[in-house]
Amino acid sequence: MPEYLSPGVYIEEVDRGTKPIENVGTSTVGFIGESTIGPRNQAVLVTNWSQYVKTFGDFSRSEYLAHAVYGFFNNGGTRCFIVNCGAEGTAATAPAAVAGPKDDKGGPGPDDKKPAKAPASDETKRIGRFIGHDGGPGKRTGLVCLEEVDEVAIVCAPGQTDAAIQDAVLTHCEKLKDRFAILDSPEGIEGGVDRLGKPRDTKYGAYYFPWIQVYDPERGNIYVPPSGHMAGIYARTDNERGVHKAPANEIVRGALDLKYDITKGEQDILNPKGINCIRKFKNRGIRVWGARTVSSDPSWRYINVRRLFIMIEKSIEQGTQWVVFEPNDHKLWKRVQRNITAYLLRIYRSGALFGETPEQAFYVKCDAETNPPENVDVGMLVCEIGLCPVKPAEFVIFRIGQMPAGGNVEE
Repeated sequence: MPEYLSPGVYIEEVDRGTKPIENVGTSTVGFIGESTIGPRNQAVLVTNWSQYVKTFGDFSRSEYLAHAVYGFFNNGGTRCFIVNCGAEGTAATAPAAVAGPKDDKGGPGPDDKKPAKAPASDETKRIGRFIGHDGGPGKRTGLVCLEEVDEVAIVCAPGQTDAAIQDAVLTHCEKLKDRFAILDSPEGIEGGVDRLGKPRDTKYGAYYFPWIQVYDPERGNIYVPPSGHMAGIYARTDNERGVHKAPANEIVRGALDLKYDITKGEQDILNPKGINCIRKFKNRGIRVWGARTVSSDPSWRYINVRRLFIMIEKSIEQGTQWVVFEPNDHKLWKRVQRNITAYLLRIYRSGALFGETPEQAFYVKCDAETNPPENVDVGMLVCEIGLCPVKPAEFVIFRIGQMPAGGNVEE
């Protein structure tokens, strides 16, 4: 309490209100790729396509990165960080242009003839540049550079289908627990879709197939990996509907065609495996037609559920920093419970939680039961939170039957 030593009138400010918890951003993307120009091994903020071109060059300067970033902004993205891990003095390898119609329509088949692979030593070095290493402040390289950027919520390595790189991206997201990975399938597959594998089991990533056809100013129509366009769709859905809406049944802007046309029967094989398909529908365009993570855990089957929890967890973490070192008593417990309840009530009213009433949608418990004396004695405050997220209507079923003919007679 203040010390009063002489008579007079004193005014004190008392903090009695709640401390609002604000939602963290969910659509800032971290891209890692190769470009022949621009800074290397730095996370560079880019907010539009013109800014990217000034810093890293146009489509001719990279194999996949430029088209991924262009697709991101074209589909609704607004902010991203670019990490260029290209080797000094290297030239970009341009994807082959599409000459005439495809001969593999109607379903996946043997891949077209590809150029010879680079020597194993060069490929190993390239993979190492993507994965990077932590040399401390100012000396981080590759993917590790994104650990310095708290704003990143989505991570993409466009066109990188090597198992080591994809595993590193997933591990990065699992370790930080505040971001989600979008991964690409290989451009071509041998045989049918049943031969298409997927990344390792995780609730922090999604996998998309097939590659999409886009227009390149110098090379005509080419195939590019879909992850950049998908990241833009994530951002667009977040801004228009909210992170709780699955980023699916959405038009892929800029997509002219697909490497493979997926049939319903083929998606019946891929969807249960957690491989999200991009499909072309008559009169409805090219759309994302899958909303699953690559996790085998039913609780984390859907992308929107995982990303909703990431947002809520990070928002609560950042919005309750004031609690640290406060007196750990009943008054503090009630304030914490009141603040988190107010935040989750806003989340519920946005349509992100399932239930006819807030009580059915979530609960917050922070009292003597969650904070027994043994916890308080070691400086711990425990608050228990339960959420019931909305899940996408993945299978829409209309049961239709015949009604008996005739009518009823009443007196």
